[in-house]
Amino acid sequence: MRVAVGQFSAGTNTHENTTALGRMVEAAAAAGAELVVLPESSLYGTSEGAGAVAAVAEDLDGPFVNAVAGFADRHGIAVVVGTYERNPDGLPHNTLVALDSSGDILGTYRKVHLYDAFGYRESEGIAPGNPGEPLVFSLGGFGFGAFTCYDLRFPESARAAIDAGTDVLLVPAMWIRGPGKEDHWSTLLKARAIENTAYVLAANQTGPLATGYSMAVDPAGVVVANAGEEAGLIVADLDRDRLNRVRRQVPVLDNRRFAVVPQAPVRSAESG
Repeated sequence: MRVAVGQFSAGTNTHENTTALGRMVEAAAAAGAELVVLPESSLYGTSEGAGAVAAVAEDLDGPFVNAVAGFADRHGIAVVVGTYERNPDGLPHNTLVALDSSGDILGTYRKVHLYDAFGYRESEGIAPGNPGEPLVFSLGGFGFGAFTCYDLRFPESARAAIDAGTDVLLVPAMWIRGPGKEDHWSTLLKARAIENTAYVLAANQTGPLATGYSMAVDPAGVVVANAGEEAGLIVADLDRDRLNRVRRQVPVLDNRRFAVVPQAPVRSAESG
């Protein structure tokens, strides 16, 4: 199965962001991909605090998701993309939406681990999702599971998706630049692939805010495609035989002795 990963830099003009996504969906379909993974925060990107997204958050049947659904249907390709979802109960969600090749919603994922790190407080403007609701769907004979950016630092996020039947981990992100951040990104992506014997497809935003380096990693931790720093698209082929062979050679999923159990957030001393 051929898949694609797109990266770009979202700005504060949602129309321009949507147009850029449409071009990437078209290019992915032209390359023969059956699925394209696009970054977190593709609706709107800013260096402002997390509270800024409340003004632009949309319902899942709003203009942004409807436009992406139209791209998926027009080009006959499934799409996973990050947006900001209006929440009638309070702060908006940082949400991934998976759409099939007809533009119908396969499922959603609301970011569980909010980016309260490196001096940023995502929780000031975003409501966390439910850790008991992984996004998992089937396509082309593979199981796909998705989570978002900072979730990558928590191996339980990936393992919960694996337990739900995932062969391919999808990681839309806006991995912010900073000391050591590129190394963290690549190391963690390879670790999630190796420890779960799963493919990893990671779609990051590019500069000036994020690091770029979207990539496809195979179940043995081999990087098979890397997008570098500039906006663009990478393509990779998922191989069922390769996946099965690695899982036979390193049967960590059969040998494991611990389960993943969702829990309530642990409050730090700083947060009271």
